[in-house]
Amino acid sequence: MKPIFIGTNPHLAVFSKNRGWFFTWGLLLIILGCVAISAATVTTLISVVFIGVLLLISGIVITLDCFTFWWGKWGGFFLHLLMGILYLAAGALLINSPLLGSLPLTLFLGFFYVFVGLSRVFYSTWLQTPHWGWNFCNGLLALLLGVLIITELPSSALYILGLFVGIDLIFCGLAYVMVSLAVRSRRSLPY
Repeated sequence: MKPIFIGTNPHLAVFSKNRGWFFTWGLLLIILGCVAISAATVTTLISVVFIGVLLLISGIVITLDCFTFWWGKWGGFFLHLLMGILYLAAGALLINSPLLGSLPLTLFLGFFYVFVGLSRVFYSTWLQTPHWGWNFCNGLLALLLGVLIITELPSSALYILGLFVGIDLIFCGLAYVMVSLAVRSRRSLPY
């Protein structure tokens, strides 16, 4: 394997220059992820409200677009008006009742993991690439996770989204910390 020199790789040079910031941001994301997991219900509700705000803003934009661009093009006008109204309604429902809104989002997440798990199991057994057992196990875990989410509804809707947000924040923070440590160790090597 050919060594990577910091002087010839612009990405490593940027990471090297800002490694302290990457390390700090990583630690903050890890702490935020731990807080999100410890208050998974609150994190779930905040996530649902945030999605509701995004849908509400999207509904406003689509409705404005409907009256500015689609006016007079009646087929497209009514379709876009209907889409804008649906976005507005979905956003308002999620904002007004985040607890109730977490249920369909969690159900969707459960079905998503069931589908992904079945796809990975089928794919790994069908192709049997080298080390296909890892992909097979990954598929079984995703399938199990999806089944657990669905069978634990409605109680899982209270914490699953917050738990996933927290886990994502922790792993994102770990990635930042690891990059900063890797760049630091490369910098000290006598290349």
